[in-house]
Amino acid sequence: MTGRLRSDGTAEWSDPAEASTLYARGYFGTLQPGGGLRLDRYETAYLTEMGRAEVQGPRAPATPWPEVFRRAARAEPGFGVRYLVYRDLRQRGYVVRSSPPPIAFAVLPRGGTLHKTPARYWVDALSERSPFDLGHLLGLTDRAQATKKSLLLGVVDEESDLTYYRLKLSQPTGALTAAPLDTVATGWLSEDRVLLFDPGPVASLGRNLAYGSQVGARLELSLLEAAYLQETGQLVLRDARSGRAIPRAQFDRRAARLDRRFNERLATYRHLRGRRLVVKTGFKYGAHFRAYPRNPEQVHARYLVQAVPMHHVAAWSEIAGAVRVAQGVRKEFLLAAVDSNAPPRFLAIERIRP
Repeated sequence: MTGRLRSDGTAEWSDPAEASTLYARGYFGTLQPGGGLRLDRYETAYLTEMGRAEVQGPRAPATPWPEVFRRAARAEPGFGVRYLVYRDLRQRGYVVRSSPPPIAFAVLPRGGTLHKTPARYWVDALSERSPFDLGHLLGLTDRAQATKKSLLLGVVDEESDLTYYRLKLSQPTGALTAAPLDTVATGWLSEDRVLLFDPGPVASLGRNLAYGSQVGARLELSLLEAAYLQETGQLVLRDARSGRAIPRAQFDRRAARLDRRFNERLATYRHLRGRRLVVKTGFKYGAHFRAYPRNPEQVHARYLVQAVPMHHVAAWSEIAGAVRVAQGVRKEFLLAAVDSNAPPRFLAIERIRP
């Protein structure tokens, strides 16, 4: 079946029988008035590469596939990366249709019928050298979920291998049931941690509420735990050397000098604790937090959480490594997007095989 190749890398079929055959075998192209068919660049490149169609210019008898590809790449910057994703999805048996920005493709579920079955995925195609732009991806995820689509990112590495990530907005929730302290505890700030010595608060905070780490008879709290307990009225702080009370503003300044992301991490910690989760350091996994739905003595952590600014930009290699670690230990990786004017938003990122 031979079509006419256009200068922009698309192709047209005027013969109604050939047009109908191509369209029926995978919903390629867009039917035209009069029985013709118009293929976009991806469809043209794919069908010619697979040997299922042939295209020609006004003079040449047949245009070889490399020239079809080069023509499309000249017409559309980034075509090569997006074509790899299109080709892979078609090879997996999906019906794939080009989509206007901000995504590359709409993908039907397997066995779906064009114009009858709603698209299952919105898919964007990226090079590993593209920046991971959290603000942009939150907007895409919002739009996808509002239209009941799953958002997938096909990330192409420098060896043209593909990794797919599914993005969704998450509302992490726990089920910790424990009352706060009856009386205010006293914590002693010693460099980068806070120590509690009174047996009552040590037992209540450490065992029942899963704060800190019990070392011998004392309880050692992180700066974040101490800040949260102080702001919820369960803890007063004193300097371990001078014995003087430490006002909240002074404590925050000291903590921020030790941790440049203290405020972002505290906002995330506060929100997670408010959703009845137990929050512990995620240092051993390369994350800020690990979060448990109940007391860690009863369950494993469900989430690994990284707190970042709302408009965080990172390298894809950083994100890929974090997701791989989380899934390797059977946890859900969450990015907490922190905005000073609103509660954090949580973006779940999962590596999948579509």
